[in-house]
Amino acid sequence: MSAAEGEKPLEVVEICAGAGGQTLGLERAGFRHRVAVELDANAVATLRSNLHAILGYTEKEAEDAVKVGDVADPHVWDPAQYSDDLDLLAGGVPCPPFSIAGKQLGANDERDLFAWAVELCGRIKPKVLLLENVRGLSTNRFAAYRQHVLDRLREHGYIGEWNLLHANEFGVSQLRPRFVLVALQPEYAEHFAWPTPNLQAPPSVGELLKDLMGSRGWEPELVDEWVQKANRIAPTIVGGSKKHGGADLGPTRAKRAWAELGVDAMGVADQAPEKGWRPKEGAPGPKLTTAMVARIQGWDDIEAEGGTAALARMDFGWQFQGRKTSVYRQIGNAFPPPVAKALGESIKNALQKAGDAQTLPETTDAVLDPVYKLLRAQNRPMTVDQIMVRLAQAGTVLEQPDVERRLSHLSHDFVMSTQARSNGAIAYSLGEFKAFIGQDDHQRHDLFTQHRARIS
Repeated sequence: MSAAEGEKPLEVVEICAGAGGQTLGLERAGFRHRVAVELDANAVATLRSNLHAILGYTEKEAEDAVKVGDVADPHVWDPAQYSDDLDLLAGGVPCPPFSIAGKQLGANDERDLFAWAVELCGRIKPKVLLLENVRGLSTNRFAAYRQHVLDRLREHGYIGEWNLLHANEFGVSQLRPRFVLVALQPEYAEHFAWPTPNLQAPPSVGELLKDLMGSRGWEPELVDEWVQKANRIAPTIVGGSKKHGGADLGPTRAKRAWAELGVDAMGVADQAPEKGWRPKEGAPGPKLTTAMVARIQGWDDIEAEGGTAALARMDFGWQFQGRKTSVYRQIGNAFPPPVAKALGESIKNALQKAGDAQTLPETTDAVLDPVYKLLRAQNRPMTVDQIMVRLAQAGTVLEQPDVERRLSHLSHDFVMSTQARSNGAIAYSLGEFKAFIGQDDHQRHDLFTQHRARIS
């Protein structure tokens, strides 16, 4: 079991759990799952089998702990059943609404569940909320979205803070930034500290995968030659979605980065190279298997002993269910377990009030988007010139193009009303948040039903 012998584990409800990257990390940090909810049937099968085989749940406990379906569907699960004295609500809500590689539809994307998760937190009142997403959510495009999230959390009685964490700073051999929100009830917030990055760099792709590359007889000298070329950590593993065909290692830029490491990123192999294997003309080297991708994602616990040349490895034995493409997506879309474990340990310390209490800067009223804050506080429409004057009076100087850009961003995620003044100027007023937070009449219901077969 994850918790020490005789110690009552802290309890977590996990939404959008995927194949269990966050699940494994949190369990290793000492949490036990009351329930995990996931849409994809193969990922559900993966979760249930590993809760039983790896994490010590009985078969019935594993079956009961994982619910399959749309996390926002009240017929799938009843959050109120799991809310009593809950320690942690956690999840990796869908990334496409915020991905730089996508359309960045934000609140207008039927896959956006971030705002819904914040309202769920307000309903079931866990001691801590943990949500993670892609780096795109940290950009200026979503400053008002993030501002609204912090404001809503404050209204629900939480102190929230955003942070960008890099997986390679926590032992993962991959450039994988993740934007993380942690929100705590005040009595625990003063004991929270973000996890400290490792000082030692993770092993290179070659060092990490050497034994797997040579596992089927590929000549040792060729394996060593490949290891020398694969001398850096990996680019971000891209799991992709059901919209975009089979498994490969990402867009053109990522494929070029993989080629520099001697990896053919045009697909995923069924097996490691065998004796006599040589790359086809034009290919930079072998393809990775799903087992190799899983190791890069952190499903093996890697610790360097005396430098990265000697590796102590714990293979958790996590088995993924489904065909190769589904397995690759489950792995590629996951939150790396070592990062989840580090966050879980920091949250556990806060819940146990370990260390001295501190006054945190996030207890002040954070301003991520001053235009949003100003319009939200006003009861009347304001022109761009009026916005600039009011902000300047408050000590924030923005030029006209910046104000107009922020207004454009706001119009994507909030209802924006406009009025034409007699002098031709346009006055703006900010309306309700467009995001799905559980409304019966929200467009998300129709869009989700329409696109469900392609949502992953």
